Amino acid sequence: MLRGFCHRSKNLYNHGNFLIRQTFIDDGKWLRYGEVDRLLKADAEYPDYREMPTAQTAQQTLRILDKNWTSFFAAIKDWKAHPEKYKGRPKLPKYKPKDGYFPLVLTNQNCKLKDGVIRFPRVFQGFTVKAIFASQPDTSFKQARIIPHGDEIELELVYELPEAEEKADNGKYAAIDIGVDNLAALTWNTGERPFLLKGTPLKSVNQYYNKQMAKRRSICELMNGRHSSKRIARLTAKRNRKVEDYPHKASRKVIDLCAEQDVSVLVIGKNKGWKQDVSLGRKVNQSFVQLPFARFIQMIQYKAESIGMKVVLTEESYTSGTSFLDGEAPTKDRYDKSRRVHRGLFQANDGRKI
Repeated sequence: MLRGFCHRSKNLYNHGNFLIRQTFIDDGKWLRYGEVDRLLKADAEYPDYREMPTAQTAQQTLRILDKNWTSFFAAIKDWKAHPEKYKGRPKLPKYKPKDGYFPLVLTNQNCKLKDGVIRFPRVFQGFTVKAIFASQPDTSFKQARIIPHGDEIELELVYELPEAEEKADNGKYAAIDIGVDNLAALTWNTGERPFLLKGTPLKSVNQYYNKQMAKRRSICELMNGRHSSKRIARLTAKRNRKVEDYPHKASRKVIDLCAEQDVSVLVIGKNKGWKQDVSLGRKVNQSFVQLPFARFIQMIQYKAESIGMKVVLTEESYTSGTSFLDGEAPTKDRYDKSRRVHRGLFQANDGRKI
């Protein structure tokens, strides 16, 4: 039933996308959400809109489509101003696969949260879900999102938390360096010893996954000439759950440690496009590219902001070849990697080593 609803959501998305694409290509005009909603609602030949579970779910699918087109035009504008940031001209939003699925979004107009149970509309034939929250958001529950992933269906529950007041700058800062063997190296200016969060659990998950995938794909191709199977889908789903779980726990540890030190500002080093065109050797590439660094940073950000801690993302592309001891800013014109004796040892201009 749920998968069928998500397939209908995909049909509606593609139908709406067809109208917007053709109008834009033929006339240079951008059909916005309201016009697309009106046209599809009145379309008697293709009942994609009417086949959705409720009118609100149809509207939510079209709102997502409208946001995708908004992002496309914003990317085009930015590409024209800063083409060096892109690998090519941003492309039009694509169609979803014919036999694919698209998320189904239900607002609190369609489903209700009461006593920890999500109750869905009648068309869902009595379907309910017992929900466990960090808090009980009966009054701030916003959406339920039904998202297909392979053979599984994920249910996301969206609720609004009160915005925490940002802490006053108390001079206590923390900084994080993201890596592979050490997922996060955390240090403070409070005098407390630095803390390392190991990245090896994630590496182990990915190494096992890659080994099993190679084996299963080989068997699958030999037996039926295909590249995928239900077993491969289950293996991928299990790996994805583990890769999502560990960063959640690690980010919670980071925030708890910072809170213990009464940190007001947390600085995170991040390189833009650091996974693009990496050439570090096959094994290192595999470990680096498969680790969810951006997701980990996102988790740290929202957990920090929930307690009023300010998060600053800083570019660190040139830090390995510039000298902090000599007061150099980490910029391209000051970059000189020859002063890096070896990994973990840097020599300043006056001979000091750190």
